[in-house]
Amino acid sequence: MIGITILGATGTIGLNTLDVISRHRDTYEVVALTAHNNVARLFEQCQTWQPRYAVMANEQAAEQLQHKIQQAGLSTTVLSGVEGLTTVAALPEVEAVMAAIVGGAGLLPTLAAAKAGKKILLANKEALVMSGDLFMQAVRDNNATLLPIDSEHNAIFQCMPPAHTQQESWDGLGIDQIMLTASGGPFRTKPLSALASVTPEQACAHPNWVMGRKISVDSATMMNKGLEVIEACWLFHTNVERIEVVLHPQSVIHSMVSYVDGSVLAQLGNPDMRTPIAHALAYPQRINSGVSRLNMVEVARLDFEKTDFKRFPCLDLAYQAMKAGGTSTTILNAANEIAVEAFLNKKIRFTDIATVIDRTLSALQGRTAHHIDTILDDDAQARGYAHTLLGEL
Repeated sequence: MIGITILGATGTIGLNTLDVISRHRDTYEVVALTAHNNVARLFEQCQTWQPRYAVMANEQAAEQLQHKIQQAGLSTTVLSGVEGLTTVAALPEVEAVMAAIVGGAGLLPTLAAAKAGKKILLANKEALVMSGDLFMQAVRDNNATLLPIDSEHNAIFQCMPPAHTQQESWDGLGIDQIMLTASGGPFRTKPLSALASVTPEQACAHPNWVMGRKISVDSATMMNKGLEVIEACWLFHTNVERIEVVLHPQSVIHSMVSYVDGSVLAQLGNPDMRTPIAHALAYPQRINSGVSRLNMVEVARLDFEKTDFKRFPCLDLAYQAMKAGGTSTTILNAANEIAVEAFLNKKIRFTDIATVIDRTLSALQGRTAHHIDTILDDDAQARGYAHTLLGEL
């Protein structure tokens, strides 16, 4: 049996991971499940899967879960906080870790999995956005395996030659460019003048994917694509100039890799996260994910458009931060998390999200980070500065 920890078990990725595993119970054992504050759902999962460990983000939620587990007569051990998360990410009986905690909160437990030499199924792009060089070094130093779960990065991984995972440059591989596809979200054709008045509910209504509220807003601003550009630079050993974002409203082609001989390889599939999850879980084998076969006749057409950076300034800011280097991407991510939370709580307008990020990046200087404490310090400073901006908008 392959032991698995799922960091962020109650979110969309966590639920889809459990759905895939439910089809292969003779192969995978759920050792640990974690959640932020959804005690009810994690308790239900503990009843179903009976993991050895369950972790809540804060102590109060952990106490509530512990009470429920004791009443139900379950043997699951309940932990809490960052210490609990890092513990279950590095357990000796765990072979694979699904890193699906949203935002910067996922950095330390995912880094712990890397240092423990685990097979990391990376759905938390912020781990690389915040600490790309340090994180990749931890993967290399500890012989960990890093497999992308984002549909775009998983598509790129499948279109790359196998040798790319063993070398840190494209030399000799014949790769010319990565093309990240993006649906354009719910506001791809909305008049620019109307964007300031959109509501959180409208921003969260993605036309193709079912996702959590934070990532849905990121998709609407295309900051999610910006974070994916940064993540792709680290995952696939390239610079930001060799990554192009192409709008593809149908979300059928998940990304493409262009080669020097003129070939372009693409990975296609229905927009269902169980496909990349199953691919990474079983890699290099293939297993049933429960996803229906793509019917190209029903799809009928595949459209592509050039990305408009005026419509999606957050994407442009991500490119700028990656070019600036160092902790600039940490600052970018921190400011975005503060701004998106404020928008979801109706404290700022949709268009103010980019303003908060831009002003935070302009005010704070990114620096080279040789230790995780530098990253965490700059993350905290950026969050504090972004908070001060909210009252001015």
